[in-house]
Amino acid sequence: MFKLMFAPIEDYSDSALRTLCYNHGADLTFTEMTRVEGIIRNNKPTLQKLVCMDSTPVEIQLLASNEMQLEKYVSNFNYFEGFKGFNLNMCCPSKDIIKAGRGAGMVKRLTKAQNLVKIIKKFNYPVSIKLRLGANILEQNYKVYLRLIEETDADYFIVHAKHGLQSSDELSQDNEVYVECVESAKKNGKKVIANGGFDSSLKIKNVQKTKVAGVMIARSALNNPGIFNILKNDLGINDPNKKIPLSKELRKEYLDLTKKFDSPPKYKQNLFKWMR
Repeated sequence: MFKLMFAPIEDYSDSALRTLCYNHGADLTFTEMTRVEGIIRNNKPTLQKLVCMDSTPVEIQLLASNEMQLEKYVSNFNYFEGFKGFNLNMCCPSKDIIKAGRGAGMVKRLTKAQNLVKIIKKFNYPVSIKLRLGANILEQNYKVYLRLIEETDADYFIVHAKHGLQSSDELSQDNEVYVECVESAKKNGKKVIANGGFDSSLKIKNVQKTKVAGVMIARSALNNPGIFNILKNDLGINDPNKKIPLSKELRKEYLDLTKKFDSPPKYKQNLFKWMR
């Protein structure tokens, strides 16, 4: 089944928004990017990102590079209802993070990436990777991302079709990138999720031709958390008569969830700057 996923978005995708998106068609959600070293130090703001208040399907997205730290965290991990696995961030375009060899800077570090995946697999947890096409245009041209997909035993790969120096406002690469990623993933029976700028059923129908297994949606879900069911209706995944809530209904539902989950005020403030 073709899946629609709600992206990990720092300072937005708390438990309330994840649940709201899930209630309105998202098949899977993700926590904000969380630094493993912060978890190990019991840093309160870091631990807050991992709070999951209900059974909404969620993957925990980790920014990791130190094998010992990752193993310490995963070996002591407390499984909870709704947990669907870990997602390794090899996508973040922050210059400081890339300079440290993390985020998009991890894509070319094949041995390190393999080690991180193996640690999670050792404890029998599912693991996915969210990646860019490399840290820069040179790495993209060398197609380091295909080697990562072919030689890393993640369960599936979320591909943001930009390199690390491209901004969020720049257009993603054309869909040919997904064709080659899908072909690379198929060699080991894995799947690819497309990420980046999917805000209409037309764009999704076009990328479906590449045989990706789904798309991940970010900004469009901030504008309208009900977009998942809207798109599913257009794509023929839902009953076409499924009711789509009005914006004011979504706002009320979200506010009720923030109260129920006692969400920090910053999440509501940030989201309402986007919601239409």
